[in-house]
Amino acid sequence: MSQQNPYNGQTPNEVLDRKNAEAMLGGGQNRIDAQHKRGKLTARERIELLLDEGSFEEIGRFVMHRAKDFGLDKQHYLGDSVVTGYGTVSGRLIYVFSQDFTVFGGSLSEVHAEKVCKLMDLAMKNGAPIIGLNDSGGARIQEGVVSLAGYADIFYRNTRASGVIPQLSAIMGPCAGGAVYSPAITDFIMMVENTSYMFVTGPNVVKTVTHEEVTAEELGGASTHSTKSGVAHFSCANEVQCIEDLKKLISYIPQNCEEIAPVYPYEAKDDELRPVLNTIVPEDANKPYDMREVIEGTIDEDSFLEVHKNYAENILVGFGRIGGRSIGIVGNQPSNLAGCLTIDASKKAARFVRFCDAFNIPLLVFVDVPGFLPGTDQEWNGVINDGAKLLYAFSEATVPRITVITRKAYGGAYDVMNSKHIGADMNYAYPNAEIAVMGAKGAAEIIFKNEIKASENPAEKLKEKEDEYNRKFANPYRAAHRGYIDEVILPEQTRQKLLRAFKMLENKVDSLPRKKHGNLPL
Repeated sequence: MSQQNPYNGQTPNEVLDRKNAEAMLGGGQNRIDAQHKRGKLTARERIELLLDEGSFEEIGRFVMHRAKDFGLDKQHYLGDSVVTGYGTVSGRLIYVFSQDFTVFGGSLSEVHAEKVCKLMDLAMKNGAPIIGLNDSGGARIQEGVVSLAGYADIFYRNTRASGVIPQLSAIMGPCAGGAVYSPAITDFIMMVENTSYMFVTGPNVVKTVTHEEVTAEELGGASTHSTKSGVAHFSCANEVQCIEDLKKLISYIPQNCEEIAPVYPYEAKDDELRPVLNTIVPEDANKPYDMREVIEGTIDEDSFLEVHKNYAENILVGFGRIGGRSIGIVGNQPSNLAGCLTIDASKKAARFVRFCDAFNIPLLVFVDVPGFLPGTDQEWNGVINDGAKLLYAFSEATVPRITVITRKAYGGAYDVMNSKHIGADMNYAYPNAEIAVMGAKGAAEIIFKNEIKASENPAEKLKEKEDEYNRKFANPYRAAHRGYIDEVILPEQTRQKLLRAFKMLENKVDSLPRKKHGNLPL
């Protein structure tokens, strides 16, 4: 613990060395050992893993809390409960704060919040991403409303920074109560399996109020939030993997809203055809396949970083590269719920589209969608509102936008999935694509209802009318005739066409009508 008189017979240099060594220990060696026994790294170890070697510059190392109640006047730790500063990741400037669980359980005090706010202000002024490594017991109760005010100061800055600089959160331990709202406003959340959790009210409160018995892991662990709630975008096996995933994610995104993402070296090939794509989409319109195979067969090798992998699995979102350039990818997943759009899928994709648009990342959309999932569960829980979120997100996006229809594009879902009508720049379709209001069987039953009913053999007549509808609409050409599809292409041509189209669109300039902001259907 730091003494009030810094010298005590030592030279100024000796005092500085002593204080630096003291700050490095945080809450002390015993608490560091306890942190390691829990399978967790310390705040400083996490920063060391994240940033380029030797690049970290700390800010506020000697800050101490100012509270005097409940014995706090006798407990002072240099730096308090958070380590803040800046450094580089792959040579790019990054700001980082790392909560120190060894000091008062990482609880947020007045000075803890001041350190984080100072860092966020610097990140905004200098246009660089900020990463929060969260490991905190919440507000420091002994400081009362002062700690709550500190949280609000952070939330306010999170909101102001949204869409200006990338904000990433890694949950490395507990994150409860009001503390969860800062990560929730940031762009991406990563959680560590078995050692991190997030919830507004903990298991004890839940038991008292609702009489439910639930563990912290069940209520708000990495598995829960990456599969059920969608709060977490990535679930990581351990802290080292979490930090590696953070660094990988950063490689796809720019420093701020005025820049573009890093461009990686790419050597163009004479032949960019990918014959493997000819064999992925089945001829049978009702047979499932994995859209990931189409995505991975199209983009640069090993460049797909899937986001929200285990949540709303009927739609895929993630980052990839085409010719070394970062793109955001959205694709229906026919192997899950036939690729239907749902409440969760719409929210998942809408948030991702808005992030890409905010940070100048072009969008590539693969479409195989039979419509919105029918049912009372979806309707009663607001699929109209949530489906509109995705429609709004695409319609609002001004980045280059390209769509590839691989098979089905039915009903309103055709419109929603980045159609030409809502501003897509280039729209391609495979020869077996079906663009229609609905499937042939349902359409025939409605259009030819009376004719089928009056027939001597209704089943045979239905099949005849179904085939007639198929001949007219189960192809991409009616849409192509009207210019809704720019080109019908062979699957093997997909990559070649996208390379050229994205290159053509790289200087695209578009803007929204002047307004304060739109009213997204939240």
